[in-house]
Amino acid sequence: MQLGVFTVLFAEKKFEEMLDYVKDSGLNAVEIGTGNYPGNAHCDLDGLLESKGKREDYLKEIDKRGLTISAFSCHGNPLSPDREFAKTSHETYVKTVQLAELMGVPVVNCFSGTAGDHEGAKYPNWPVAPWPNEYGEVLKWQWEEKLIPYWKEWGKFAEDRKVKIGLELHGGFLVHTPYTLLKLREYTCEAIGANLDPSHLWWQGIDPVAAIKILGKEKAIHHFHAKDTYIDQENVNMYGLTDMQSYGSVQTRAWSFRSVGCGHSLQDWSDLMSSLRTFGYDYVVSIEHEDPLMSIEEGFRRAVRNLKAVLIEEKPSSMWWV
Repeated sequence: MQLGVFTVLFAEKKFEEMLDYVKDSGLNAVEIGTGNYPGNAHCDLDGLLESKGKREDYLKEIDKRGLTISAFSCHGNPLSPDREFAKTSHETYVKTVQLAELMGVPVVNCFSGTAGDHEGAKYPNWPVAPWPNEYGEVLKWQWEEKLIPYWKEWGKFAEDRKVKIGLELHGGFLVHTPYTLLKLREYTCEAIGANLDPSHLWWQGIDPVAAIKILGKEKAIHHFHAKDTYIDQENVNMYGLTDMQSYGSVQTRAWSFRSVGCGHSLQDWSDLMSSLRTFGYDYVVSIEHEDPLMSIEEGFRRAVRNLKAVLIEEKPSSMWWV
């Protein structure tokens, strides 16, 4: 496995400066935002699509530092009832897949999307209980009329271009668990897989090691985000895991995102790395920083140090002892 970083946390740095910082930090890969929620600070999507020369120059800067691009990321909501945002999300996704094909980037990361509760809705609706019965009916409509048709067409669009789609299992979106990922994959194509982020699994009560086993057996892990979550059980007792307080309300929130090793032990992270290797994922572990208690630099350095202690980098040797 290789260590990388989702470079949106260095949006204030210019492209070459960001690459130098990543290289000097001892990393091997960069995951680059192309638009929508992650922004496009280090990727002129339209310019790169239009110019072969720009693409060659872009890759040259990455190659000469011994880095690779693990993924392009364009997290948005192509199913949103906000038609303008849905349009922007979709168009950015299409362009990102096209750019990934042209530049040999194997994965595009994004969200599955969340629809409204009917054609005239104004806002996304994320049902979390089957009763009252209308919630279940809304969910069925979202899957059958919005989610499956969209990804059946646009998953194939990626598959035809030999690009894999890493859907982040994130609360608030229709694909947010191993089950929902595999269900969508069954109805669409094998280009659909997970950008597995354990931080989003922990707060839902899902064991990430178990999720790796479930998805790894299906070869459905396309990318991996390294971010931690601290669960405050006393606050869970008050607010529950679907806590709607601001991420800034750290004292009272049921859970908060943390840098690697600040929510779960290095043994837990070692188990994750071992499970990834065991169940067939031998690609990039990409650091994502959203820790409200640390600066970007400190949180990033903490994650690098802790992951270097547990990352499995070399291929296994033959079993000389048997």
